[in-house]
Formats: sequence, C-alpha cells, structure tokens
Amino acid sequence: MQFFFDLDKNSKQNTKIPHMMPDKKYWEKSVSKLGINNSDHIIVYDNSDVISSCRIWFNFIYFGHNPNLISILDGGLKKWIKENRKITTDIKINPLSSYIAEENLNMVVTKEKVDQNIISKKFELIDARSEARFLGKQLEPRKELKSGNIKGSKNLPFQNIINEDNTFKNKDEIELIFKNLNLDSEKTFVFSCGSGVTACVLGLANSIVSGKKPVIYDGSWSEYGLK
Repeated sequence: MQFFFDLDKNSKQNTKIPHMMPDKKYWEKSVSKLGINNSDHIIVYDNSDVISSCRIWFNFIYFGHNPNLISILDGGLKKWIKENRKITTDIKINPLSSYIAEENLNMVVTKEKVDQNIISKKFELIDARSEARFLGKQLEPRKELKSGNIKGSKNLPFQNIINEDNTFKNKDEIELIFKNLNLDSEKTFVFSCGSGVTACVLGLANSIVSGKKPVIYDGSWSEYGLK
C-alpha cells in the first residue's frame, strides 16, 4: 500500500517552532488513520534531497517502530524517475489500524539540555546547516531568527554526505567525514539544524556507521536562535 505522509501536519501543532515532535496520542491517531501497523515494513521517499524522508524515518523510530522495519529509498523519487522506473497517480485509501507507539525519550534533547551541555560537555552537538549559516555569514530564512550557532557545536553540512544523485555516500566515506570533525567518540552525538529536519539526515548517516539510534535537538536553531 502507498500513502502520503504530511510532515507538517504530523508534527506538534500548538507551537510556532516547526517540525517539533507531536505527543504520543496524536502520533498514534495519525498513523492509524493511514492504516499502518506496528509490524509493517515502511519505505519512505520524498521528492527533495532525501531531507523530509529522513525526518519521518527518525519520527517512526522515536515512537518505537522497529528500526529494521523502516527504510529510506536511497536517492528518493528524483532518482527513481530519472531511472524511468514505474510510477502511478493512483491513490488508495487504506483501512484504519490500531497503531501503538512507545516513545524513546532519550532520542531527543531539549534547549535546557543544550544549555547545560555548553558547560558540562557531555555530548557532541553537530549542526547540519550550511557553513555560511553556521558562521553567521548568511541570514536565516526565518526573519525571527538571529544568525550564528550554538556555543561549542561543530558544523557538518548535510550536503557533505549526499552524492549528486541524492544517494548517501558509502559507509567508509561517511565514517571518514565524521572522523575529520575530531569528535569524541566516547560521547553521544546530538544533531541539530534549522528546524530539526536535516539534522535527521546526519542522524541516519551516523546510524549507518555506528549502528546507534540517532539523537537530535528537536527545536534546533528555530528555537535556540530566536531573537
């Protein structure tokens, strides 16, 4: 079965900060409406540079879906169409399911935890935005945000781990890219970005090389960079 998953509608609604994690009951209701079961193997794709699909992948794992039962279509719809693979405009309505979620709360950190980490340095904070935005040389797309970065964070633009055809670089290449950041491998890696989406691209890349579940700062710069 196929279905459209709206990232904006399936994020927290009563906040001005985009793409925040919804509560457990909201997620269960949304996923059940789509007819998804806990035992289903989900393959996620989008028409961007694998951006939105990685966030949806992250959300499902956060809410307890078996990580072995959710995958990303490497290269997304753009590569699929370029290779002249079969597509359709048919829309199917699936029967309701009774999806049960279980939150992995340790996969998300809050602004308070980020502030504490500036002093404690318990985890490595890695920002997926472009270098120009990270260094404050480029204005943020959201007018309400100041420019710059979180003190102590390191920059790894998510584009650095994506090939021209929107596929992920291979495991060895990704491993080397992370190694060149001079991160403390004994610490947890926490990923941030503009609004918690491209952070999940890095989260997936790190999972490929480490086998660990990703951890993100959900509010990211949309929360931390408010003027």
